[in-house]
Amino acid sequence: MRVTGATVRAVNGLTARWAATTSGGTVFSAVGVWPLLALLADGAAGAARAELEEAVGVRAGRAAGAARELLAGLGSVGGLETALGLWTGRTLELRDEWAAGLPAEAHGVLTGDAGADQEALDAWAAKRTGGLVERLPVVVAPGTELVLASALALRTRWLRPFRETYLAPEGGPWEGRELLGLCRESALLDRVGVADTPDGRVTGLKVLGDTAVDVHLLLGEEGMTPGQVLGAGIGVLARTHPVTPGSRLPYGEVGPGLAVQRERTRTPRPPTLDVTTPAYALTAGHDLLERPELFGLASAVRAVPGPFPGVSPSPLCVETARQAAVARFGARGFEAAAVTAIGAIGCAAPGPLWLSTTVRAVLDRPFGFLAVHRHSRLALAAGWVTDPEPYREDELPH
Repeated sequence: MRVTGATVRAVNGLTARWAATTSGGTVFSAVGVWPLLALLADGAAGAARAELEEAVGVRAGRAAGAARELLAGLGSVGGLETALGLWTGRTLELRDEWAAGLPAEAHGVLTGDAGADQEALDAWAAKRTGGLVERLPVVVAPGTELVLASALALRTRWLRPFRETYLAPEGGPWEGRELLGLCRESALLDRVGVADTPDGRVTGLKVLGDTAVDVHLLLGEEGMTPGQVLGAGIGVLARTHPVTPGSRLPYGEVGPGLAVQRERTRTPRPPTLDVTTPAYALTAGHDLLERPELFGLASAVRAVPGPFPGVSPSPLCVETARQAAVARFGARGFEAAAVTAIGAIGCAAPGPLWLSTTVRAVLDRPFGFLAVHRHSRLALAAGWVTDPEPYREDELPH
């Protein structure tokens, strides 16, 4: 994937800032939001331009180019499907310079029939994500003049599958629960490591996929917040935190959920990484306007003056901005999808806002994850697991 380091850092930076605002089980994709904000920054003016510029982390003058670069780069990632969509009212005129920066096939028309338009955009979301997200996360209202949306769907199969098993945590928030556990052994100790961060130690486990997309499972010290743990994972991608790999860890309790043990065996055995984690499935919906400063949209929702003169001669302001996201981690692989949409209305008047050594890793309390493109180190999706899949004996292989 050919994406500059500056763009990767900018997108990962938004992931870290978004993670810092989360609580509870969730999944989200800054990659789904970032190109939309960058394209809006290119057509914005005044305070809206400055706020969007800060949110995307690049100068507004090069934001649209960076968005195109990112979308093109994502298109080369195996197992990842992406799409950009723009729909406008029949009478809305777009600036040629701004519209030229979007793929020609991305531009559709809003008929003015809100029900029919909603059905068409829902179908677009379902098709572009292979049914993982069935509906566009915003509602097309009679006054909607513009909808800008992105969709991504990621599927990867593990290079080595897990075995399904029974997992019953003996302490922590999941004590007493019967969970669907996943376990496997490997001779590659360095798939796990312990990061030393200002907020505490974080154990990171890489699960490699067959499409150069890996999932990093992240378990922090008790008391660390989701934002601190996921932020640590982003810091590891940026190489800002020192990491001790599994092959260099001392004996004993060496990190959250991680122990290095010396065991007597009757026959020689190579060092082993023994992993146990729960399966999980997450769905989440995010209203980006609940935290408009995070996404650079505080001024974009103000009706007067129109904040996007570079998009259209007609005054427009953001009416709604939402993301729907899903993620599933199982014995054979991982899949995730996100659809993000921003709707704008005409804003001539204000509108509404809406010894043999074993390194043993056990993730038996809430933890984070990042789906990461292996070569660029770009985080494609992120989340926090609080409600893993339950154990059902009849679903396990006999």
